[in-house]
Amino acid sequence: MSGLLALLDDVAAIAKVAAASVDDIAAAAAKAGAKAAGVVIDDAAVTPKYVHGFAAERELPIIWRIAKGSLKNKLVVLLPALLALNYFAPVVITPLLMLGGAYLCFEGAEKLLHAFAPHADADVAADHNTGDAAHLEEEKIAGAIKTDFILSAEIMTIALATIPDGALWLEALTLAIVGTLITVAVYGAVALIVKMDDIGLHMAANRRTAPARAFGRGLVLAMPRVMTFLSVVGTAAMLWVGGNIVVHGLEVTHIWAWPYTTIHHMADLAAAAIPAAAGFTAWVVTAFFDGIIGVILGAALIPVVTKGIVPLWRMVLGKAL
Repeated sequence: MSGLLALLDDVAAIAKVAAASVDDIAAAAAKAGAKAAGVVIDDAAVTPKYVHGFAAERELPIIWRIAKGSLKNKLVVLLPALLALNYFAPVVITPLLMLGGAYLCFEGAEKLLHAFAPHADADVAADHNTGDAAHLEEEKIAGAIKTDFILSAEIMTIALATIPDGALWLEALTLAIVGTLITVAVYGAVALIVKMDDIGLHMAANRRTAPARAFGRGLVLAMPRVMTFLSVVGTAAMLWVGGNIVVHGLEVTHIWAWPYTTIHHMADLAAAAIPAAAGFTAWVVTAFFDGIIGVILGAALIPVVTKGIVPLWRMVLGKAL
């Protein structure tokens, strides 16, 4: 009997430890998700542009494939890689993130080049112009997953930095929860955004009341403008997030702290001038100057990538980058 009681006492103790661990994981996941919220918003803004222009019946399948790729990025590639780097070589995490930030700057600058000088980048356009809808869809999905990888790396790195040092399994489980919940939230929101016009059509055709039908027609009329706006926001997000990653990395690695300190000084001055909206003002100023740096860096990288890296990649591997 005493042995059974001792066993029950051990089980109760284990249950208490498990319950405490669950609480720790939940708290850490919530804190990490809040810290990464800015990048999450950028991720949600970037993604809808990848389904813009496709037939309505292809929108959800494309989003689903991108979401699966995003989950693979976070759980299969980034989670073990970041934990290993954090343990064995934490010093390389920031430089790798800076490379990712530079890639986002290049992507954003390339989109600007397409928008404002559509004939100036004929070589770049030729690389992507296949005339095959199925091939174009594959390219769009691959491009979205590549961009998601950079944003996911930033999200997971922010989350990892927020998690208190502890058992490796606790850090891994917290990162897995954060990555999964963020992916569901981002791509659930994206799916809702891109299908809003279909919801509007359904409401306009099937609702019994006039106000409901009018609301549905309003959704249908508004969504093309909303999608265009999100495409613009997505491009801007690439530039300011990429610029921010590079600027912050230069400061953290002590390579060149001047851009970071100067931008934050200007943001503090602007916030002090508008105390009623100090936080928002500081964010706007910081994002603006990070975006300017993103445009400059991205524009400088376009010839490097299109005239140097892409031809070299094709020569070595025999396929497009």
